Amino acid sequence: MKVGVFLTNQQHLDRDMVVALDEQIAMVHAARDGGWDSLFSGQHYLNEGNNKQLQIVPFLARLMPEAGDMQTGLGVLLVNLHNPVYVAETVATLDIIARGNFVFGAGLGYRDVEFDAFDVPRGTRVARFVEYLELCRMLWSGVEVTHHGDTCRLDGVRMNIRPVQQPHPPIWIAANNDKAVRRAARIGDTWFANPHATLTTIERQMAIYRDELALAGKSFPGELPIIKEIFCAKDRATALAMAGPYLSEKYRAYAAWGQDQAMPDGESFDQDFEDLLVGRFVMGSPEQCFEQLRPYWERLGVNHLIVRTHWAGMPLDTALHSMDLISRELLPALREV
Repeated sequence: MKVGVFLTNQQHLDRDMVVALDEQIAMVHAARDGGWDSLFSGQHYLNEGNNKQLQIVPFLARLMPEAGDMQTGLGVLLVNLHNPVYVAETVATLDIIARGNFVFGAGLGYRDVEFDAFDVPRGTRVARFVEYLELCRMLWSGVEVTHHGDTCRLDGVRMNIRPVQQPHPPIWIAANNDKAVRRAARIGDTWFANPHATLTTIERQMAIYRDELALAGKSFPGELPIIKEIFCAKDRATALAMAGPYLSEKYRAYAAWGQDQAMPDGESFDQDFEDLLVGRFVMGSPEQCFEQLRPYWERLGVNHLIVRTHWAGMPLDTALHSMDLISRELLPALREV
């Protein structure tokens, strides 16, 4: 089992972002020195409510020198908001900075404010996502590319900057609903499973994913990653007391942003925290967290666990407390899986 850290990079409006960046660097050091395997962060534009964040590409580029030998990755880049030439050259550049130890996590997005800002009309979002990923693959190959699309015109161009990994860095496709899971099976190297859905939903969708892989003539991927909301403390009650206020606020923001509208099975984040965490969040002692995580590798085949253990407003010391327990007690147990 590989274990990574997901830095949320979302802060409250009153936060000093220079101080916040220093704290994010401290968390990278804690993960690096604790033997964690990977580092990911996510992307949003025009954060709403009491949130703001740095943009993912310069943020990751700043963190890479701090991460040592850890794998780094986009978790995820909102592909159809960006010109495909920008995406292809940016991913190639990040792969070079990471010395070929980089993951391209790609997502469709779900917020109208972002689609509107980048003039991505309804009805074109999925087609544009698929088109842009295919163009990236062509550009990374070094062949001459001609493409006349509605938003990108290429006439016999060749992209000279190439990623270290050939033919390209692994493409992890984020997917929430069933159609997106099928699409991830067809066009991605693996499905990047989300932290929002319950275990029951993810397990049902894994059957869909396997079926679509078979239809596409593809084998099950060698790496199956998932992001999980995890907080370790001396016991479950302490973990809930320390992390609950920040995690519940995060999911209230998700509900306000409409994240749960992209979820299958009518899942809603607009519920009491005690109900929301059932089958979704991993909280407790390292031993309790290990048992809550067990179904993900035994029943689903997950072998890359990406941990989010810090949310907007949480003090650095609180996050480092959880990270220290994960490093000393949970990670060694996961290594034996």
